[in-house]
Amino acid sequence: MLTVLSESGVAELMAQTFALVRACPVGRVTTYSWLGKALGYPRGARMIGWFMNESAEGVPAQRVVSSTGELTGNWAFTAQGGMRALLEAEGVTVSDENKVDLKLVGWDPTTTLDAAALSHVLASAPPLAVRPSPRLIHLLRTDRASPLRELPYQP
Repeated sequence: MLTVLSESGVAELMAQTFALVRACPVGRVTTYSWLGKALGYPRGARMIGWFMNESAEGVPAQRVVSSTGELTGNWAFTAQGGMRALLEAEGVTVSDENKVDLKLVGWDPTTTLDAAALSHVLASAPPLAVRPSPRLIHLLRTDRASPLRELPYQP
């Protein structure tokens, strides 16, 4: 967990988030909350959403849904229904209400990976090719829902 809010620390946390999303198997989904919990931020769902908004190429962002199974990130995909189409292509059934059944296809890294496997995924996260945006740093520093807002800031 971060002890100082810095661009490099945020970049590392984002890289770990993306590594966890890449570890989510085809045909399964994870949630913003589960990812936050796996990273040591059990109340960090919104932060994970901000990270996913800046996700790197090759991150299967369609596999991250809300804690109710709703496809809340659908707006971020290029075509209307793009998130749904990608999930269905992976064999995930999406309801008419744009939800998935987390009991059937949910992947919680803290319960499906043992401690050693989780540590390995986080430790082997490749560094980000881009820097966190100024908007993201601002949200992390000021938003009431940010689990990092109380940390001292080091540019």
